[in-house]
Amino acid sequence: MLKTMLNAWKTPELRKKILYTLLIIVIFRFGCALTVPFLDPMALAGMVSDGNIFGYLDTLSGGALSKGTVFSLSIQPYINAQIIVQLLTYALPPLESLQKEGEEGRKKLQKITGFVALGISIVMAYAYYLTMRSRGAVQFTTGFEGVFAAIVIISTFVAGSNLIVWLGNLVNENGIGNGISIILFAGIIARVPTDLIVMFQTVKTDPNNIFAVLFLLIIYVFMIGFIVLMNEAERRIPISYARRVVGRKQYGGQNSYIPIKIAMSGVMPIIFAMAFMSIPATIEMFIADPAKSMAAADMNFIQKVYSGLLHFFSYRSGWYAVVYFILIIAFNYFYVSMIYNPVEIANQLRQSNGGIPGIRPGKPTSDFIQRVLSKITLIGAVCLGIIAVFPIIFGLFRPDMQVSMAGTSILIIVSVALETLRTLESQMMMRHHKGFLE
Repeated sequence: MLKTMLNAWKTPELRKKILYTLLIIVIFRFGCALTVPFLDPMALAGMVSDGNIFGYLDTLSGGALSKGTVFSLSIQPYINAQIIVQLLTYALPPLESLQKEGEEGRKKLQKITGFVALGISIVMAYAYYLTMRSRGAVQFTTGFEGVFAAIVIISTFVAGSNLIVWLGNLVNENGIGNGISIILFAGIIARVPTDLIVMFQTVKTDPNNIFAVLFLLIIYVFMIGFIVLMNEAERRIPISYARRVVGRKQYGGQNSYIPIKIAMSGVMPIIFAMAFMSIPATIEMFIADPAKSMAAADMNFIQKVYSGLLHFFSYRSGWYAVVYFILIIAFNYFYVSMIYNPVEIANQLRQSNGGIPGIRPGKPTSDFIQRVLSKITLIGAVCLGIIAVFPIIFGLFRPDMQVSMAGTSILIIVSVALETLRTLESQMMMRHHKGFLE
């Protein structure tokens, strides 16, 4: 890893791209420290520390949400828009045709994604404003001052979210690429010093916590190694191509393989599951819990069900971890089924005179690939589930220690780091390969 970074730094063109990317990251971090007017940072910090969905969103935003800064929404609207457009691509024929049109079609899909992200950012900004107002984090809530404060807060959140997307596109055009992923990486990695300080203060307050902190650090090290292994692991299906003679030349006859990665879907199943599990918390942003304003004897059946539902979907609930784990497995199968079609692969193998040794072409080949894919998908889903639910399980046993650096965050950090290294290696290979005339 260090060798790749040093070699990239020695290349003048790549050095300019790296410096440009670092400049964008500095601008992003500056926006994460620029507070929105009319907000109380102390009240926001108390809202995020409740162990709910806001803690997860605050981690992805690099601590911007708990401070009420310009980039409080982070890239969540754009990620949600990408998920929605990607799902609609397989459901709506016009979007599916755009995906098959090549570069021009992808540009149109990006524009559609941008408009969807704008709509989602407006809804999220309004929901954040209602939640902040109900928690006493907004300084002016009535009269002309309240209306003006609402317009400023919502507009700033929406503008900050779209500015992040623009910065990510600048990294794609002039930087090292993977702009949105790098900004997400920068936001999560910025929380590492804060987490280390919290761990140090925990040990300083009670020296007996040193064993729990050391155990947590060791688990993080093993988790990073496990994620690297999972990202690189793959199942290779052998492929043999038949020989054919055209004139005096012989074609084919070579052996190859179809790689099926264990972590084929990446963090998408976790994001899907997190979005589903956050629906009650999102509804709670708009509708206050009626049970909070009534005595226990006056609560009717619907109010009890409402309170129980919110407790069931609480981040600190054991049932939350169980449902979360099951949803990750289900969404992993769903996402893999969308991006991987065994029937299409079997048809392509038949057209290219290729086949799996010992398996007949056509339906037997597609059935074999489907069986292998199902097993690999299950292994990958279980691995993702273990990584995602570990902080929840740890929090159940040690509620006094807040684990903000969740398994999802570590998975994103490691995945983006590996992808960035691959991008740098490919760009260096393009600039240092031997020419045809040498």
